[in-house]
Amino acid sequence: MSSSTPATSSDVPAASSAAPHVVEDCFGVVQLLSDGTVRRSTDYSMLPLVGGAPPPDLPVEWKDVVYDAAHGLRLRMYRPTAAGVEKLPVIVYFHGGGFCLASYELINFHAGALRLAAELPAVVLSADYRLAPEHRLPAALDDAESAFSWLRAQASAGGDADPWLAESADFRRVFVAGDSAGGTISHHISMRHGSGNLPLAPLRLAGSVMLWPYFGGEELTPCEAAAPPDELMSVALFDQMWRLALPVGANKDHPFANPFAPGSVAFGDLGGDFPPVLVADPDQDVLHDRIDEYVARLRAAGKAVELVVFERQGHAFFITEPCGEASDELIRVIRRFVHGG
Repeated sequence: MSSSTPATSSDVPAASSAAPHVVEDCFGVVQLLSDGTVRRSTDYSMLPLVGGAPPPDLPVEWKDVVYDAAHGLRLRMYRPTAAGVEKLPVIVYFHGGGFCLASYELINFHAGALRLAAELPAVVLSADYRLAPEHRLPAALDDAESAFSWLRAQASAGGDADPWLAESADFRRVFVAGDSAGGTISHHISMRHGSGNLPLAPLRLAGSVMLWPYFGGEELTPCEAAAPPDELMSVALFDQMWRLALPVGANKDHPFANPFAPGSVAFGDLGGDFPPVLVADPDQDVLHDRIDEYVARLRAAGKAVELVVFERQGHAFFITEPCGEASDELIRVIRRFVHGG
């Protein structure tokens, strides 16, 4: 493991003469020490459910691009090799991992992006962002804005744009998408745009795809209260990740975690730039109740939202089994939302 710059936390005791010890350990990949030091491993083989192989022989080409040189942030651009003269929608995708873990480079996220590019079809931009606890929220949300600022500059660059985008991207059909924490990022980008705080012209944000968005709150929902404590995607794991990701001193009723918390933009105050939303909700997800309430409140505010419930599926099924039957159906659902009909 390598050590990063120190990260402060209200959960970290004051420095003492004792040797630093681990106060938070997330799968052995991220460890927060008592002196505020963060140890982070790049060996993601320690993460459960990571592995497998991407689908073979998909007609997609991909390359890595820097979108924020100041922070060393990259995205992976995918486009179908069989693309014709017709421009394709653009999917700006943010990976999950509780704001603390993962990268677009993980084989599972790579496999999902390949499928989206080939089977929608679409130009897919799968973006990394700064991770907590080294970079607590709102760092990831600000990085997502930076990714859209980069894309906006590409749309304005004409012949100087990246040639793949110039040839294949329809900048009037841009979708923000993501799973888990990436779904939460999709929510925040949509809210910032819908409230007028994130202008995107000449881009047009045509929709938001939220796959099991990672929301939180201090009061347990019935699903959370009934969830077995030993399951992988547990309340305990999500609570730990929120402790690592939220600003110092904040709890899960912070607007970064809870879309209904004081300080959040009211759904009824959103303008016409708030895009149509697709929400994928696995019915075995411990966050099932939070996702359903989110959809209900959007609908009550008169927003266009489609909810698709995936029976007998749990949190992150598209990532854990990107080539499974449920993922096949998810691809069909997203294709219908993006292309219509």
